[in-house]
Amino acid sequence: MDVTGFLTDKRKQRMRDVVNKRQFDLTVVLENIHDPHNIAAVIRSCDAVGISEIFAIITDERIDIERYEMDNKVSSGSRKWVAIHTFRSVGQATKEIRKKYDKLYGTHMSSQSKSLYDLDFSESIALVFGNEHEGLSDELLQQLDGNFLIPQYGMVQSLNISVACAVCVFEALRQKTNLGQYDESTEWGEHKEELYQHYKVKSKEHLTFGKEEKMAKIQRKKEERKYRRKLLKEAARNSDQASTEE
Repeated sequence: MDVTGFLTDKRKQRMRDVVNKRQFDLTVVLENIHDPHNIAAVIRSCDAVGISEIFAIITDERIDIERYEMDNKVSSGSRKWVAIHTFRSVGQATKEIRKKYDKLYGTHMSSQSKSLYDLDFSESIALVFGNEHEGLSDELLQQLDGNFLIPQYGMVQSLNISVACAVCVFEALRQKTNLGQYDESTEWGEHKEELYQHYKVKSKEHLTFGKEEKMAKIQRKKEERKYRRKLLKEAARNSDQASTEE
């Protein structure tokens, strides 16, 4: 799709700056997350720290996969900048994830669980989060390289899934910042160029959709005004007829 003429130089530079800080060795995996607002909040956090894709495992048939294609309003527009790969099978999902990421660490309490702050984010890592009520499935737990916990000291040792994800990915950001992985000097390779071209297309789609939406809104207002005028004319005509009959 040709985007020439649709994007300003400032917009293109903004996208290049964002792409240059994307972290292709960090992702998030969600299993059977029900609440669309939680999904949207996770996407926003991922976009904020430079994650370009996440994975969703949906084995619960009560969950509609289209829920993961929610309106951008909920995720403040972040949805178009973070790809979501959905799977109906744990095995298929972990197979695809391991093609890109070396380690899978899940939020799960066990005697072997380590602290979030002991994870080494210089590694290629996928952070795995279970659903709001039941946590990670036994099948997925068996596929992990390890478990971790977020240290907490309150009476209730539980965080909302979107909050837990935000805490984890921002710890990754902290470590990666210290390692210089967000520096401008990082190499502009094939992955970044491909993502940059993808974002340019997404920007055009957004601009086109916005223009069409605006025109549709104007048309609706015209039709509403026309309808109100029609009602006023009919009311006036009925009033005149009533006066004549009297």
